[in-house]
Amino acid sequence: MQGFLTASAAKLPRSPLYTAIRAGWVCSSCKRHGASRLPALSSYQRSFSSSPARTTAAAPKPYYVTTPIFYVNAAPHVGHLYSMVMADVFKRWEVLKGRQAYLCTGTDEHGMKVQRAAELQEVPPKIFCDSNAETFMDLAQKVNMSNDYFVRTTDPDHREAVEFFWGRLRERGYIYESKHEGWYCVSDEAFYPENMVEKRVDSMTGKPFIASIETGNEVEWTEERNYHFRMTDLKDRLLQFYKENPQWVVPATRMADVVSWVQNNLEDLSVSRPASRLSWGIPVPDDPSQTIYVWVDALINYITKAGYPMWTPGSENALGWPADVHIIGKDIVRFHCVYWPALLLALDLPLPKRILSHGHWLMNSRKMSKSIGNVVNPFFAIDRWGVDTMRYFMIYNGGVSQDSDYDNSFIVDRYKKGLQGGLGGLLNRVTRSKAWNFRSIIEQAHGQVLKPADWKLQHMQAEITELRRATECLSQNTADFFENELNPGRALKEIMEVVFQANRLLQHTEPWNLVKQGEVEAAHQIIYHAAESCRIAGILLQPFMPEKSGRLLDRLGVDQGQRTFDHARFGSDSTYGVSTVPLGEGAQSSLFPPIPAEN
Repeated sequence: MQGFLTASAAKLPRSPLYTAIRAGWVCSSCKRHGASRLPALSSYQRSFSSSPARTTAAAPKPYYVTTPIFYVNAAPHVGHLYSMVMADVFKRWEVLKGRQAYLCTGTDEHGMKVQRAAELQEVPPKIFCDSNAETFMDLAQKVNMSNDYFVRTTDPDHREAVEFFWGRLRERGYIYESKHEGWYCVSDEAFYPENMVEKRVDSMTGKPFIASIETGNEVEWTEERNYHFRMTDLKDRLLQFYKENPQWVVPATRMADVVSWVQNNLEDLSVSRPASRLSWGIPVPDDPSQTIYVWVDALINYITKAGYPMWTPGSENALGWPADVHIIGKDIVRFHCVYWPALLLALDLPLPKRILSHGHWLMNSRKMSKSIGNVVNPFFAIDRWGVDTMRYFMIYNGGVSQDSDYDNSFIVDRYKKGLQGGLGGLLNRVTRSKAWNFRSIIEQAHGQVLKPADWKLQHMQAEITELRRATECLSQNTADFFENELNPGRALKEIMEVVFQANRLLQHTEPWNLVKQGEVEAAHQIIYHAAESCRIAGILLQPFMPEKSGRLLDRLGVDQGQRTFDHARFGSDSTYGVSTVPLGEGAQSSLFPPIPAEN
């Protein structure tokens, strides 16, 4: 993570990067070592002493996933938590499959909302940002997010990238100065055309106001002279890209909304604000009277941590760009799916491969709001329910195409049915019984050909065969949901269905009674199939619940080197069966103990 800056001034000295547009430039590291001026910015590469190890030009592109960078004008809520967890699950999934993967999250710290919020607290904007950015860092750590980067838009390297990006846009003729008139929303940091606003009445005060139809937030008429980006010049290229990549935005309904917006509402984008009105931001290079629009500034974060603009020819994707997936909330689709690709197309830079836009979290079917008092503090939720319980609940119940309701009773229900009774119950049944030796069953049953016709109880054949088929298909089905549908929620439900199916097999066949009846071979085959389902589910659950799934595999006795995606195959491991941790006795020592009763 980048350390906090101590300066509180809104505008730092200009970076040398901007001058690289017109002449060669030497980075600060090279200056310290006496390097000579380089001929062109694209011909050298930056040194990232604190970044993950670089790959060579011949190495495959690392997987790169991002969250939106979170606005620091307010404290984190469960929507931020959801984005963090979802992005982390995607990264961990790729690592499980053996691929190098990077995850970037961070904070968006410039703009009118932050400036006004700092003024209300009577503190300098930078001090305000330092405090709130640290809270988001704490949340990322608390939720066990495996992020490689935490970008702050007040970071020097980000400012340098923004200045250089702006200079290239201007060099290519995409930036021009003009008078701008329109409806501006401070809350959304966006201008809206006339057909996107309407008159409304405040339900609390009865006061009329003009609001964005899209968000419901108040807008104000603004007239100012600023810089514009020729986005309309890119209309045809955008539409062609959407046509060639119809699944670029998930879900499909929002892809359709994006196409409609570009076809019907696309305008040149105002990309600066007068410094007299907005001083907290990155100044326009060569024109300190203007401040770069916060959304242009913010979107560039995704390539900042991917090394832009210090890309060596042939190794531009060494740190992951283009992103394999941007995780965003549905309220910022237009910025990421219209503005961002247009900016990248203008500089002929690769576009992100896909964008996953998820729904919001509601309370009692109402949008969470401080004024209503129904905002959930994610720190309190994690402290109360546990980090992996919250990760499991948010992915299982969270919506992509639809919004989702948050309620403590829903968390309790998921915990009891899915974790305590489902996964935990299955683990206890196969490992804790005194009716058999678990390790001996794995040794004896592994590799044996199932011959249910030889058993006296042939009616078990269908259930065992069905569970085996489901378990054998589980890893591929899970991968399809991740990689084709970008739907980790469906992947999690697929894994848990096999867990539930294994439990049903045990409940119907009662292998503990079969042992008493002398049907030992039948009982051992049933336990082996249930154990394989549990082992494979445990491996595939590692991206979702890193701590709990690790402990589950410890209890099964699965070796650390046998926990990869390649080992999530039926019969691939014959070495497990001896727990490396105490199994304990009773409900309280279970992997998922009962929830303590409320006082």
